[in-house]
Amino acid sequence: MDTFVTISGCSGGGKSTLLNALRRRGYATVEEPGRRIVVEELARNGTALPWHDAVAFARRAIAMALADRARIAPGPRWVFFDRGLVDAASALEHLTGEPAVEQLGRAHRSNGCVFLTPPWCEIFVADAERRHGFAEAVAEYDRLTAAYASLGYDVCIVPKVAPEQRADFVLDTLRRRAAR
Repeated sequence: MDTFVTISGCSGGGKSTLLNALRRRGYATVEEPGRRIVVEELARNGTALPWHDAVAFARRAIAMALADRARIAPGPRWVFFDRGLVDAASALEHLTGEPAVEQLGRAHRSNGCVFLTPPWCEIFVADAERRHGFAEAVAEYDRLTAAYASLGYDVCIVPKVAPEQRADFVLDTLRRRAAR
């Protein structure tokens, strides 16, 4: 879906803040599957958590990302996803060795440009839902960069600037690509 745009990258790199800036401009956004799963699992004392059962967590994130894509009708306007299917598939592949990125990533394409927020230690914060450290976030970023590139996506690195400037960058990049 060319109107489905993924915002991925480093955990704690400002993805959700960027999505909020895009939402304020009237664009549809889809919250990160991982955060939603953590909230649900913590509320019910579940175990599909990245620090308890990372494989179950990744499988749930894949299912949720697929459900997100299925429930949104493609239209003329961009829909921005905070992470998504390739992110979850990359996690599962890292944990189990299953070829999830290739299988799922090729079958469920998004816009050809994926936006990655780079590691940014000055804004990274661990919290009750993000219990890993900055080094783990950087390692995840490196895996995601490689996964998206392996699927033929143009990896567009979002500059380390204020959220509104980041939103301008994303929208300007998409407009330039659409005009080609």
